[in-house]
Amino acid sequence: MSNAIESEPTFVDKFPDEARVVRAAFLSAFFALFLGAIFGIIQTLHRTDVARIIPSTDYYTVLTAHGVFMVISFTIFFLVGLFTWALTRSLDRPLLNIKITWTWYGLMAAGMTLTGVSILAGFVDSIDMSADVLFTFYAPLQAHPLFYTGLVVFIVGTWIAGADWFRTFLAWRSDHPDERIPLQTFMVLTTMTMWYIATSAVAASVLLFLLPWSLGLIDQVNPTLTRTLFWFFGHPVVYFWLMPAYMLWYTVLPKIAGGRLFSDPLARVVFVLFVLLSTPVGIHHQYLDPGIAEGFKFISMTNTMFLLLPSLLTAFTVVASVEYGARKNGGTGLLGWLTNLPWRKPEFTGMMLAGLMFAAGGFSGMVNAGMNINYLIHNTLWVPGHFHLTVGTAVALTMMAGTYWIWPQISNKPIYSSQIGLFQVVLWFIGMALMSNAMHAQGLLGVPRRTAEPEYSGFDYPTMFGGFEELNIQIAIGGTLLFVSTILFLGNLALTMGNPKVSGLAEPLPNPVSGAEDAPKVLDNLRLWVSIAVVLVVLAYALPIAAIVQRGGLLGPGVGTYPVWLSPVLDALANVATAAFGTVADASASVVEVIR
Repeated sequence: MSNAIESEPTFVDKFPDEARVVRAAFLSAFFALFLGAIFGIIQTLHRTDVARIIPSTDYYTVLTAHGVFMVISFTIFFLVGLFTWALTRSLDRPLLNIKITWTWYGLMAAGMTLTGVSILAGFVDSIDMSADVLFTFYAPLQAHPLFYTGLVVFIVGTWIAGADWFRTFLAWRSDHPDERIPLQTFMVLTTMTMWYIATSAVAASVLLFLLPWSLGLIDQVNPTLTRTLFWFFGHPVVYFWLMPAYMLWYTVLPKIAGGRLFSDPLARVVFVLFVLLSTPVGIHHQYLDPGIAEGFKFISMTNTMFLLLPSLLTAFTVVASVEYGARKNGGTGLLGWLTNLPWRKPEFTGMMLAGLMFAAGGFSGMVNAGMNINYLIHNTLWVPGHFHLTVGTAVALTMMAGTYWIWPQISNKPIYSSQIGLFQVVLWFIGMALMSNAMHAQGLLGVPRRTAEPEYSGFDYPTMFGGFEELNIQIAIGGTLLFVSTILFLGNLALTMGNPKVSGLAEPLPNPVSGAEDAPKVLDNLRLWVSIAVVLVVLAYALPIAAIVQRGGLLGPGVGTYPVWLSPVLDALANVATAAFGTVADASASVVEVIR
């Protein structure tokens, strides 16, 4: 038991049941991180030909395991833990029914276990089960039904988690009808709104096409359709991973820096923009798909560029908040205030380095988003180099650094060693800088991704930013440093869990410089933003999906455009769409006339 609690209780003191859920979710995330790191180092050393402990035929099983455990299991388990903490803390009330909370956690754990088993079974020849479909699980690659079943159960678990948080918020709202939504709760609700919209497409893809196909209930599917439905989900899921990092940057990082958030209104604007803009852009992953007209791709590219706005707003707000803390503590000069920041704290340094990497990832992301330049780097190693900067560092490093601050709040146990933690986050930054830089350079050389054998007989890559072999060494060294950093993090956390409980660890979050009262009330109108987001999604995807189905059939060539029983439904939808587009066109014409 802890000593007598001081005047300021920690989260675990006030909400012990919710703290147990948060710890369970975090530990599930870190177990997935451990598995993903093992497969990551195997993959890195194999591809660079430094150490090959598996046959190349198993490389794709390793690649699938690395992707699924890292970018689905690790990130989302951490998210649900962080969001449970944030919503409960900011509303200052427990969840309505902790049994429901444990239910969604159990569903997520069970679903990921099923999916993980289906992947790992691919290493055992005697088991007739395989799921070597990579993280991008669309046709024509086919996985065992257990893989898709696990994903469905996992996603349903996240849906129930969102419902759990919305129910708690509505109970709070009934008691506080005139108050502004607390910022962290606002971030949770907007992120889950985006998640519900995004996962609707991948749920449809899995339930209507991929799972029946893998069960043998249908003979074939339309690959372009399943690919489009996946990327409908596949791009906004990137922001679903990023939103926990944004939450920590906006609400926790300024506190650690000795200050407070610069602007609550700007933070709300950023999260609303992600609700509106994150989903109608997925086609930019399909620039080289022949089944989608160039005009739709151009529209997607234009929409993608608008996503720079919330990222730039975040850069300004977070840096301003950190600078405010530094100057409050005596920092002066144009850049001299940087020396008044707590660089010896791993939670601060880790988040700052993650933000720096995210800025670099934003630049490479603009290259991905441009149609003409994308033709050069599409399906090369440039693309993994980009998302290792974003998801692999901006998200992963922020989550690890944030754990150093949050874990004492949910356990009353201080971090075992801040020195190990500081070394760990810096090591991750160095490792990723080496690996990602080399990946980008190899991508410019034309080195392909998603292959165990990047070299071809009788073909030499041109020398550029160092030779091909030199870049391979950079990737191998960087990957090894990342693996060592992961082990240090997990070891530090394990030793922390063995620490005795103490009191006095509470870290209350200060109010922003510009608070919620300065934000327009319309920002809290979630129904408005959801309605606009749905309209934007329909405008972005209705015609491309209709064209894909018309050209290749709902279930692929040779099956017919769609089953006969769907004809009345599709005719009705077509009539509605025609009327809707006519209304939009008339309204646009009226606006043009007013402007003239």
